[in-house]
Amino acid sequence: MFGIDTTILAFIALAGCSAGAVAYAFLFKRIESENTAGRRLETVKKAETDRSVVMATRDRAAEAAKRRKSVQDSLKDLDAKQMASDKNIRKPPLKVQLRQAGMKVSIERFYIYSLLCGLLITAGAYVLQAPLLTLPGALLAGAFGLPRWFVSMRRGMRVKAFLNEFPNSLDIIVRAVKSGLPLNDGIRLIASESPEPVKTEFRRIVESQQIGLSIPDAAIRMQETMPCPEAGFFGIVIQIQQQAGGNLSEALGNLSRVLRDRKKMKAKVQALSMEAKASAVIIGALPFLVGFLVYLSSPNYIMPLFTTSTGHLILGISGIWMSIGIFVMRKMMNFDV
Repeated sequence: MFGIDTTILAFIALAGCSAGAVAYAFLFKRIESENTAGRRLETVKKAETDRSVVMATRDRAAEAAKRRKSVQDSLKDLDAKQMASDKNIRKPPLKVQLRQAGMKVSIERFYIYSLLCGLLITAGAYVLQAPLLTLPGALLAGAFGLPRWFVSMRRGMRVKAFLNEFPNSLDIIVRAVKSGLPLNDGIRLIASESPEPVKTEFRRIVESQQIGLSIPDAAIRMQETMPCPEAGFFGIVIQIQQQAGGNLSEALGNLSRVLRDRKKMKAKVQALSMEAKASAVIIGALPFLVGFLVYLSSPNYIMPLFTTSTGHLILGISGIWMSIGIFVMRKMMNFDV
């Protein structure tokens, strides 16, 4: 009985295997085609994904190129405007120089003051019994040289005071923009709270807005009244940000850091050039010291320089050559940073 049951079971198993083999033989091609279709579907999905990635990458590259071109066009326009206004910035008319120096005086009154200064200096030279040949030179120096030198000195002092406070003002604008205030409010804050001359320059921007000028155009004009590259940097940053977009607070923060680094570099250059400046002062003062000592020891030996026409000629030529030497030394010691 056990043997019969085993035979039946073996027969049933063999029949099942045979049926499975027959079914697999008939369904093999269908299974293979389904597997092939699945692989093709995966390939198509992968290709679609790769195409999407490629298109996204291409779109990002096109957007970056478009933005780069916009920035380049903006820089070209700003460069053209800068080149057009460089002439007036480097050698501005007297009226512009008076504005840059912060002097509220008209051209006519400045000429009157210059003439009075020339007459006073000429009268002083005459009272001190200077040679008559030197009186026209004293008049020219007093009427043209001294007043313009005073204006130039006032311009330099005003630019220096502006550069000392300008980075702090930019930091205030950066904090205002980060806190959610618009750029206009930050500029108004500087125009009302900052010390001079930053206060006056930003007030001009606010007044320009009130007459219909945009902030970038008003900022780019700051260099007309503040003759320094840093004022031009501020206008360029504002105008580029308006045309090309971007993070304004980050751009102004970077500008503030650049201005502070420029200030540190100028201080370092000035410290390194102090030895040359001391040498120039000693060399420039040496002829006067030697002449004074010679006058104390033997006045009859040096007096012909001041009492004879030949001595006057020698003094004049010596003064010209000494002025040329001082000018050359000054150019060698002054570095633009």
